[in-house]
Amino acid sequence: MVFVPLKGPERAPGDLTDQEMHALADLAERHGFGVLRSTHDQNLLLPDVPIADLPSLWQALDSLGLAHAHIGTLTDMIACPGLDYCNLANAATLPLARDIQQHFDDLDYLHDLGDVQLKISGCMNACAHHHVGHIGLLGVEKQGASWYQIQLGGSSGKQARLGRVLGPAVPADKVVETLDRLLRFYLDQRQPEEPFLDTVHRIGLKPFKEHLYGPDHARRANRARIATADA
Repeated sequence: MVFVPLKGPERAPGDLTDQEMHALADLAERHGFGVLRSTHDQNLLLPDVPIADLPSLWQALDSLGLAHAHIGTLTDMIACPGLDYCNLANAATLPLARDIQQHFDDLDYLHDLGDVQLKISGCMNACAHHHVGHIGLLGVEKQGASWYQIQLGGSSGKQARLGRVLGPAVPADKVVETLDRLLRFYLDQRQPEEPFLDTVHRIGLKPFKEHLYGPDHARRANRARIATADA
């Protein structure tokens, strides 16, 4: 099975041109049984490819700009169309996805991070399923601008769970910086070979929250929860 990533610095997640679609159809005929499957995470899959065909198939995909080796990494993200194409959206998603792709462009770093599932939804309809992302970004509108609420710890795997909100939403121009700080903190905190999601569940959200927002915010949020419970 050969996954074809539809993500990249100059590509909206899941997007293809008509010329690329024709080229991929030809590759499916040439290297398989004419089967091309769409995956849940906005990529394509070529099944039943002979091992001997892999070098020539890779070269063909590379010429199309579809040979990025980042399947299963942070930049293999899922994003809804967002404010650019959806009347329901509260925030843009595609420019943010592009900024993340451009910033996290070191494959060695991405593979060192390991399995980090990032999902970006432009509104509460959650078309990108941000609530079950290891990192989920929910777009909200504030004073005519796009802001993003960060959720952490979600999963749609065997131990499915909803992510929890870290803190106040951050503006669009601060999201990449915030993600960078969050992931570097994970690298500092993880045990040998420990995946991102396992680290989040082991140490909990509080250390991440204090790292991003400061301990004062964490204490204020805790007092607010206690006051609400008492009321």
